[in-house]
Amino acid sequence: MSVREVDLKADPSCATTTNSLSNYLWKDAPDENKWADCVHCGMCLESCPTYEITGQEQHSPRGRVHLIKSVAEGKLKVNEQFMDPVFACLDCRACTTACPADVDVGGLIEEARGQVRQAMPLTGIKGTVSKFFLQGLFPHQDRLNTLGSLLRFYQKSGIQKAVRKTGLLNVMPQHLVDMESIMPEVGQPVRKKYKNAEVIKAKGETKNEVAFMTGCVMDVMFSDINDATINVLTRNGNDVTIPKNQTCCGALHVHAGDRDTGRKLAKQNIEAFKDADTIVVNAAGCGCMMKEYAELFRDEPEWHDKAEEFSAKVEDISKYLHETGYDKPKAELNTRITYHDACHLAHGQGVRQQPRDILLDIPGVEMVHMPNADRCCGSAGIYNITNPEMAGEVLENKMQNVPQDVEMISMGNPGCMLQMAMGVKKYGRNQKVVHTVQLLDWAYQKEDKEKGGN
Repeated sequence: MSVREVDLKADPSCATTTNSLSNYLWKDAPDENKWADCVHCGMCLESCPTYEITGQEQHSPRGRVHLIKSVAEGKLKVNEQFMDPVFACLDCRACTTACPADVDVGGLIEEARGQVRQAMPLTGIKGTVSKFFLQGLFPHQDRLNTLGSLLRFYQKSGIQKAVRKTGLLNVMPQHLVDMESIMPEVGQPVRKKYKNAEVIKAKGETKNEVAFMTGCVMDVMFSDINDATINVLTRNGNDVTIPKNQTCCGALHVHAGDRDTGRKLAKQNIEAFKDADTIVVNAAGCGCMMKEYAELFRDEPEWHDKAEEFSAKVEDISKYLHETGYDKPKAELNTRITYHDACHLAHGQGVRQQPRDILLDIPGVEMVHMPNADRCCGSAGIYNITNPEMAGEVLENKMQNVPQDVEMISMGNPGCMLQMAMGVKKYGRNQKVVHTVQLLDWAYQKEDKEKGGN
């Protein structure tokens, strides 16, 4: 893989740093204000999953900050040695939570990845696959719906059983085989289900109006969670709209260093939701990205202001319910559960107690504490695909903290759900992985059924 060269004399607009020594040669370089407060104290070390596993300074938060700063000072180049620690980061944000100065390591990592991908674009099969998914699939809901239809046919036609029985899956890398084994049952996307509905009316008196971010993969792979979200919102007096022009949030693109596509998707969502007062999201990674849209528009003041206005409207479903109120269900679920903090919910958005309170308000739910509940599970967007070995070690550490004597593991992010389901299967557990809003919806459904039975 070669490093692309840029002649700054020929095109000085490429560089955005005021430091003439900087080896960041493209726009949107890492913001020095993000590393200025880092004193390399080491408070972040114990919070970092990759440092815990490797023990190597370059795979620690302060080590990565030092590398990013060194490139800006002209001491290092954007090359393979720089790329490895930058892309090996989980971007879990735990280091920022631990940092006394709140150094935004995650923001620096994402900006640095943007520089790497401009200097060292993916080529060959990796480049083709990346372009197919990030640019050819995720931004296009019609293509995702087609993929969903194919996956439903694969699951329901008997082909999946046949493929598994004959061992055809074994031609794929093991981590992809593992992911296929825990693939959820694909249902009908809510955007397709409600495509003709201007508003999904509240059940009873309307108290609030919200717009719902359905997500891209979320609406295909986890449409049942989207259904549960709509049911819970309408049950609690919310009229729900699903803006038709919404698209992928762009999180996977920004994590992968494709900031230009991330900006394009952000602009589309800002326009799609411009008439909304509140935007509800049920995927932690999407919500965190949407709250950070302004980071993508440092050099575009008009869009920066629009992004800040947009982000102020975004609320995770658990935080929204907690703040606006919800009916406490009366039916008992009678189950023992534990709660996993999705990184981009706990560290990225500061939402921790709200989902726990919701779970504790369900009669018959017994909560069991999970040690290090906010430790990353190794999903990290598509990290478990791009860095399967490290993701596997992170998952192993996570599963050691999951209590054995629970029936369910609750969380608020689809990527975590897939990763934790893989951990449950790999380590011989018999636990159901669920989204927090699903449990609330199930309690409501059981309550309605019991009322009907009377």
